[in-house]
This record gives sequence, structure tokens and C-alpha cells, in this order.
Amino acid sequence: MPTDLKADIDAIQQIGAVPKILDVVSRLTGMGFVAVARVTSDRWVCCAVRDNIRFGLEPGSELRVETTICNEIRQHGETVFIDDAQTDEVFRRHPTPAMYGFRSYISAPIVLADGEIWGTLCAIDPRPRDLGSPEILGSFQLLGELIASQLELNRRFEQSQADLMDERRTAELREQFIGVLGHDLRNPLASVDAGMRVLLKNLDTGKAPEIISMVQKSVMRMAGLVDNIMDFARGRLGGGLTVKRDAKQPLAPVLEQVIDELEMAWPAITIERDIGFDEPVNCDRGKIGQLFSNLLGNAITYGDSEQPIRVTAKTTAGGSFELSVTNHGAPILPEAMPKLFKPYSRGDHPGQQGLGLGLFIASEIARAHQGTLTADSTAEATTFVFTLPPTR
Repeated sequence: MPTDLKADIDAIQQIGAVPKILDVVSRLTGMGFVAVARVTSDRWVCCAVRDNIRFGLEPGSELRVETTICNEIRQHGETVFIDDAQTDEVFRRHPTPAMYGFRSYISAPIVLADGEIWGTLCAIDPRPRDLGSPEILGSFQLLGELIASQLELNRRFEQSQADLMDERRTAELREQFIGVLGHDLRNPLASVDAGMRVLLKNLDTGKAPEIISMVQKSVMRMAGLVDNIMDFARGRLGGGLTVKRDAKQPLAPVLEQVIDELEMAWPAITIERDIGFDEPVNCDRGKIGQLFSNLLGNAITYGDSEQPIRVTAKTTAGGSFELSVTNHGAPILPEAMPKLFKPYSRGDHPGQQGLGLGLFIASEIARAHQGTLTADSTAEATTFVFTLPPTR
């Protein structure tokens, strides 16, 4: 097998959500065979499979691409479904259903960010199935998009690892890189895992598209975080973090999404939100979302889980934007405060897992925006405040 196709199989196998996706498709549609296939102009290769009908394929198995409907999907890029190949006006004379012994079929393209159709998420069954409902089609397409997003994430990981091989700072950057991944990706990864578990319990309640959409948003945030990791690495090489300000797109939905992710991942935590601003905020929304995720994750980790966390976002009379996160619990010790925003510092929690990069990254994002990030901790509460002054 060519090296590039083996790498494609490995990339799918490395996506932990794929087995759950195949299970969701099987339960949602009733189809006995579900697969993720890499489809090129001359190859159809099975990368992951759930086979309840003994169709006989496993990862690495191939079909002649010209005999598959997936090959046609690769060319036109549209989702195809067949309720019953024996009665379908378009496919009743098509050779593929009879060749492979199926009557029902559904397949959605897996389309990468650059428009390349990487392959398909497909399913077949020897019995007729009702596949044309908006719920099934919408969910199926969203799951295909989720796989595409995860493949993009894998590619970006590989590219970022290659870009970090500078001989002067390889060891330090590798440590920082792993630390950022562990810290910043933990929240949306936990949201994806929780979302898939909830989805398996709600396949027949009509909530599946909504849950899948939330999972997809979390995956896309992970892809954005990888880009931020690259900025972080460049900053440590001396260039500093760069931001791309945009006052036209709303910031509030980004903050709401971060809260939703953490609430899904930690359902026992209560987060009270007061996000009440309509004015445009001239900022890099992705990086402010990362800053906020770090602050809120920090509050969840160190705060009293029995008391709510308070989030406030507002614009002031002077035109500044303020974002604050308050948690209750043990205060930060006075001797730990001067080192709070330094890399590898975990304050007065030296046993805490991770490299202590979360608050450092948040402070660097604030600095890149010409803003400030401050902390105040008393016996009553600990509050972090990010202030972004108005742009001139």
C-alpha cells in the first residue's frame, strides 16, 4: 500500500471519536455496515469500519473505485442516499447495488478546508431503509464535517511539529508545545467527549443535530487553538504574539461558546453569566476566546465546586471592554501572586497537573492587544479581570 494511503488510515485511526461516530450512524440509520473511506481518483480504501452484516471489509481493505458510488460523490461533492435501490428512479439500473448486494445506501463527502474531497462517510444495508429525513441527512453531513475537521487538526499538528524543529530551542519549545496542547485543548476535547456520550443517549429524541452541531463547533475551536499554538511558539522565538483585530464580527457568541463547552464538560459546575454588551469590540476574537477559556478553566480547576463561578463581560462608559471571571474557594497566597502570570508557574498548587502555561498565555494575549490582565484574591473570592482599552 502506498505510504500516503497508510498515513490516511493512521490519521483516521488516531481520531478517538470515529468509533463513536460509526456507532451513532448505525443507530441513527439502522444500517448494518458503516465505514470511513479514503477515496482518490484511482483508490477506494477502508480506513475505519463497523460491520454488523459481515460485508467483509476491514481497515486497509480496498474496492475498485470505479465500481463505487463514493467515486461519483468524489466528483460531484453531494450527499447521496438510496432508500431502496430496487425502486429508486435513479439507481434501480445502477450496477453498484446489485454488485455489492445492498438495497439502501447513504454517503456524505468528507471535505477539507481547502475544498479537497478527502473521502466519504458511507453506510449500506441489504434491507430498505428510510434515509431521506432532514434529521438523518443533516446529522450524517455534520458527522462527515466533524471527521474532516479532525483530519485538518491532525494535519496542523504534524505541520506545527515540523515548524518547531529549530535547533536553538527545540527542547524548550517541545515542552511548551505539549503544555499548551494539554491545557488549551482539554476543554473542547472534554466537550466533544461529553457531547458524543449525550448523543448516544438521545438518538431518538430529535436532539441529535443540535448536539452534533455543538460538537462540531468545539472541534473547530480546537483547530483554531492549534493556530494559536503556532503563534505562541513564534512568540517564544522572539517575534511576540500577533493579533488580527476585527471590529465587525460579534465577540459575545465566542464567549457564550466557551461557556457552553465548559458547562457540557463539567455539568456539576454552575456558571453564572452576564454578557450584556452590543458595542463592537475591536479584537482578535479567536485569541480572546482562548484567553477566556484559560481563565474560566482555571476558575473551575481551583475554585470551590459547590459555589457558582461568575462571568461578566461589558463595555465601560469610557469605551473600554472588561471581561471578569470570579470564583470562590481558597485564596491565592500572597507570595504566589508575583509569579502568577509567568510560564511554568502553578501558583500555590505545585502538584497540579500541567506546565502552568494557561495564565501566562492569557497574559500574553492581553499584552498583544495592549490590554491588561489583573488578579485579585481574598478569602471571599478570586477575580481575574481583562481590560481592553478603546482603540484610537
